[in-house]
Amino acid sequence: MPLSTAQSLGWNLARTMMTIIVLIETVKGYSVMPLDEFDGDPDMIVCEYDPFGR
Repeated sequence: MPLSTAQSLGWNLARTMMTIIVLIETVKGYSVMPLDEFDGDPDMIVCEYDPFGR
């Protein structure tokens, strides 16, 4: 998905699920997922959305 869509979705998911969401870059574009489900290369993480502001 495009970066702007992924950023919007990431922030929305973080606030809705009240969990840290990571935005990652893949060969097919960008994706978002909960941090505790991500087990890939940390260099793939573009941004973290923390609803608690830590």
